[in-house]
Amino acid sequence: MPPVKGKKAARPAGARDGERRCFGSHLSIAGGMHHAIEEAVRLGFSTVQVFVKNQRQWRATPLAPAAIEQWHALLDGNPGFGPPVAHATYLINLAADDATLFARSRDAFAEELVRCQHLSIPYLVVHPGAAGEASTSDALQRVARALNEIFAALPELKTMPLLETTAGQGSSLGRSFDELAAIIDGVREPRRVGVCIDTCHVFAAGYDIRTHENYELMMKFVERAIGLDKVRCLHLNDSKRELGSRVDRHEHIGDGCIGADGFRNVLNDPRLKKLPMILETPKGVDEGGGDLDTRNLRRLKRLIRRPD
Repeated sequence: MPPVKGKKAARPAGARDGERRCFGSHLSIAGGMHHAIEEAVRLGFSTVQVFVKNQRQWRATPLAPAAIEQWHALLDGNPGFGPPVAHATYLINLAADDATLFARSRDAFAEELVRCQHLSIPYLVVHPGAAGEASTSDALQRVARALNEIFAALPELKTMPLLETTAGQGSSLGRSFDELAAIIDGVREPRRVGVCIDTCHVFAAGYDIRTHENYELMMKFVERAIGLDKVRCLHLNDSKRELGSRVDRHEHIGDGCIGADGFRNVLNDPRLKKLPMILETPKGVDEGGGDLDTRNLRRLKRLIRRPD
C-alpha cells in the first residue's frame, strides 16, 4: 500500500463551514481535477464531490505535483469553499469472497485514500460492497477486515472512509444502519470510519423520510445503530422508484417518490445542517438551457426554513 507519511493532512471537516449550508455536486475531473472546483464555483456550490482517478479502471496514474498544487491553489483561493468530498470507484468490492478481488479492492481503496490525503480531501465515500454468493455476515466481516488492514498499513492516514447507505439491490451491503454498524463494530479503530447517508438509497431500502414522524424514526435508528456523530456527509437525491423498492435510481429534487417534504425534513434538521450535502442527480440542461445542477440547488435552498 502507498505511504502517506509527510504529506499534507486533510482539512478537518466543518472547519470552514460556520453556520452556512455546504451544498455541492458530484462533478467531472476531465481535463484536470481542479476543473471540478472551478465548475462547482461557477454553478454556485460551496463544495464538490469528485472521483480521484478514472473510475472505470483499476490502474491509477500518479497525481502530478502540478495537479496537486492547482487543486490546493483553488481551495485556498476560494475562502469558505469545502470541505471537498471524494467517491471511491465502483470497481471496488471490499466484501468480495474471491481472495484476488478482495486484495485488489483493498489495495485500490487504500491508494484512493492516499490520493485524497494529498488533495486535502477529508472524506472518501465507498459502497460497502456486495456479498455475492457468500453470507451477509461473512461479507460484513470482510469489509471490516479490509479497513483494519488499510488502517494498520497507513497509520498516518487522516482521510476518513465513509460507508454509504445503499438501496440493497441484489446482494449489496448497507441497506440498513444495523449492517453498517456491524462493519464498524468489527473495525479496531472505529473513530477512523464514518457514514454517508444517501436519501434515495435509504428510501429505496425502506426508510420513509416523507413525514416528520417517519423521518425522526429513521434518525432514531441512526442514533441507536451507529450514533449521529458517525454521519459525516449526505447525498441528496430523489428516487425514481417507490419506498422499499431496493432499486437505486436517482431523480431530481422534488420530482421523484420522496418529494419536497422529505427533503424539507432533512434540510431543516439542526443535527445535519453543517454537513457537506452532495447532489448526485442527473446532469444536463433544462428546457430553457439552464444547468440542472443549478435548478436542483435552487430547489434545495427554497426548502430551508428561514429563522423567525
